[in-house]
Amino acid sequence: MNAQSKSDFTQFDAIVIGSGITGGWAAKELCEAGLKVLMLERGRNVEHIKDYTTEHKAPWEMQFRGEGSRQEQQRDYALQSTHWLFNEYSQQYFVKDVDHPYISDPEHPFKWYRGYQVGGRSLIWGRQSLRWSDLDFEANARDSHGIDWPIRYRDIAPWYDYVEDFIGVSGEALGLPQLPDGKFLPPMPFNCAEQFFKEKVEATYTDRVIAMGRAAVNTVPHRGRGACHYCGPCERGCSVGAYFSTQSSTLPAARATGNLTLKPDQIVKSINYDNDAERASSVSVINANSHVRRNYTARVIFLCASTVASNHILLNSRSESFPNGLGNSSGTLGHYLMDHAFAVAVTARFPGMRDRYFYGNRPNTIYVPRFRNLADSEQTDGFIRGYAYQGRAWRPGWRRGYSLPGFGEGFKQELRRPGPWVLVLVTEGECLPRYKNAIELDENLTDKWDIPQIRIRFDWGENELKLAEDGRQQAVTMAETAGCEILSSSNQLMPGGAGIHEMGGIRMGHNPDESVLNGYNQMHEVPNVFITDGSCMTSSGWTNPSLTYMALTARACEYAVEQLKTGVI
Repeated sequence: MNAQSKSDFTQFDAIVIGSGITGGWAAKELCEAGLKVLMLERGRNVEHIKDYTTEHKAPWEMQFRGEGSRQEQQRDYALQSTHWLFNEYSQQYFVKDVDHPYISDPEHPFKWYRGYQVGGRSLIWGRQSLRWSDLDFEANARDSHGIDWPIRYRDIAPWYDYVEDFIGVSGEALGLPQLPDGKFLPPMPFNCAEQFFKEKVEATYTDRVIAMGRAAVNTVPHRGRGACHYCGPCERGCSVGAYFSTQSSTLPAARATGNLTLKPDQIVKSINYDNDAERASSVSVINANSHVRRNYTARVIFLCASTVASNHILLNSRSESFPNGLGNSSGTLGHYLMDHAFAVAVTARFPGMRDRYFYGNRPNTIYVPRFRNLADSEQTDGFIRGYAYQGRAWRPGWRRGYSLPGFGEGFKQELRRPGPWVLVLVTEGECLPRYKNAIELDENLTDKWDIPQIRIRFDWGENELKLAEDGRQQAVTMAETAGCEILSSSNQLMPGGAGIHEMGGIRMGHNPDESVLNGYNQMHEVPNVFITDGSCMTSSGWTNPSLTYMALTARACEYAVEQLKTGVI
């Protein structure tokens, strides 16, 4: 009899579901701890460098000059094509909506942007990597919205250090208690208009800082990965590995151990529960192409499929012990869905500086950290929690002609010169956890693999609306302080999901009566299952969450390995 090939194995020490930011980290940590790890990814394989097929192609090398086919986009990518990064170059990293349906209220839509491939959305994320503080971890306990986090900043601080050191985060130390400093590579530079804006605002407001964003992009060579070239098309893949992705960073580390088995095109239907052992026993998988079904077993399972998908898998993982979804005795599974509240607060035009320009395409924004409601007793204009701004200044190029009137030689000559300096500030506000914002199974509708579809219910509350209005007002006053002409301002929040910071549904907490996970991202009721993606979040915080996901994943892996060694799981 021939020896069994590696691809035929069904028994592993650990299974990692998902290959994005957290899945990559889970695979790295578990493999380096000596475990034999199976990573399951529902999408296709994408090899670093080789499969970045559009990375530096010019528009004339693309069939539709980089814009894509409108007919194809409307037919196959009706939602995904509304994302600002979606184009003919990057559409390979977005799902076809026609193949992956879900239900959302047209009056209160939730936009679920997805990338089903090895690396997931780590290939197209914005890379802002900021620490949370106890302003975030204590918020629920302070104002009684949601339940108390089972962790504090001191629990995760060393893991922030660990993750930052590995991925590389460019940024500057600010000394702000609400935004702890970390281990930084040199920051990216401001351009002249941003520097002018910074000087004017900081001279006027003692409570505000205009900083360079903290981005998981190397400004110098780091751990075998190259420095950023400032070339611009990050969403097409980065061959030099300057920005952090699964492909450039965690996946090579996992593979180097010899302990990783990667299986793309594998759709996880459910996690199966053994009632007698009181443990998860296996993972049921459907081949995306052949529809062949099989089970894989492991001693420990890390669910890292992304917030909505992880909720979907657990809701569909029903058994005699958990008829409403795995580990759902609390009844909270799927509920308390959150996303950051984004609104384009202001667009303004700078006077002068027409003799100055900028060099390169910096993959980073300026950042205005939260300055509202920093003390326990503060409540600004009837809203709690707070917001930050992301933004930039630039001189528009010839593409501004898309929205300008004009025709003929004079019009074309004008577009050959850069336009005036423009400033945009976008409000990024905290979303309160609410039970009614939820992910549910719809038993009457299934996808092409006969898996029940999900229905997403989501709406903004009064607090987010008031927060967005304050964000608009303050952005206008800051722009006017810098002498800018206001072109537009808005408190209109983008639909839920548009921030691509989905969180919640499988929240952490102190006990199984009110939460699904404990302080180590371990299921209260199914101790050999860990969930470390955005679904674990108990509140949304006011700033970008991805660095926190990564730190929580590394921390949970160490805990899981220790429990395996001692026989607890």
